[in-house]
Amino acid sequence: MPTPTFPPYIAAQDATPLQLPVATEPTSPWSYEEAFARNEGLISKEAQQKLRDCTVAIPGMGGVGGVHLITLARLGVGGFKIADADRFSVANFNRQYGANVNTVDAPKASTMAANALAINPELRLDVLDEFVTPENVDTFLDGVDVLVDGVDFFSIDARRMLFNEARKRGIWAITAGPIGFSTAWLVFDPAGMSFDDYFDIHDNMSKVDKLIAFAVGLAPKATQRAYTDLSKIDLESGSGPSTGFACQLASGVAASETMKIVTGRGRIAAVPVYQQFDAFRLRLASGRLSQGNRGPIQRIKRRFLTSICQRHGVVG
Repeated sequence: MPTPTFPPYIAAQDATPLQLPVATEPTSPWSYEEAFARNEGLISKEAQQKLRDCTVAIPGMGGVGGVHLITLARLGVGGFKIADADRFSVANFNRQYGANVNTVDAPKASTMAANALAINPELRLDVLDEFVTPENVDTFLDGVDVLVDGVDFFSIDARRMLFNEARKRGIWAITAGPIGFSTAWLVFDPAGMSFDDYFDIHDNMSKVDKLIAFAVGLAPKATQRAYTDLSKIDLESGSGPSTGFACQLASGVAASETMKIVTGRGRIAAVPVYQQFDAFRLRLASGRLSQGNRGPIQRIKRRFLTSICQRHGVVG
């Protein structure tokens, strides 16, 4: 096999550094209509106006939350409420939109707000450099049309609180996250099955049992199981493998579901329907769990996953 060659600016120590273009002032004023004109032909003017008028809440600006914000901003959503108390670190570089050498230790919420405003300077944007809690959730969800979940996978009690509060307010809620090389997503109709009912989660369960219930209910077919090293997951400390492109897949389906909810166009398959697309295995897995995680097969899966996790040292 021949030895690969590289351009001089990569191979030579004394090469002239690559010059990057410098941003200049726009030659014409920014306008919403021009910025999102390429949506036309797929989204009607009336539907685009609905997107412009709506407000989406995204708690969490990390792996999925940040890219959810950017994808929805590019769709033309006109209002956001975002929240996160964390700061970017080098460990975020493989998957988080806002993580780069210029943002290490920068607050995630305000950094991502700046990214979104650079796309649409007219955004109605409320930024909370805190986590959403029972004390501030009323304000966070006030005036919101759709809740799009950006909460860390392991923060199960915060996620439960947000989905349950959204339901009380008649707000549609979407969870779409990276699972291996795939994305799994669920849509919650405020008039349909609740988050706790679908996942069969209650206050008296341990955190690990809640997380296992969440994992089994989010991806019942578990297409990722064939290639995931479970020993790299630690449910108790809250860490596990994740890729940037799976976050991108998640943001695509979350934006599609948000668009359908806001515009009233297209079929919405709400819970107890589940869906998972695995780009690695080229599989789309979907189905309906009429009893949610309370069904006998789901209960068996939960017990089996618990035993697998114990065997791999994921839980004690």
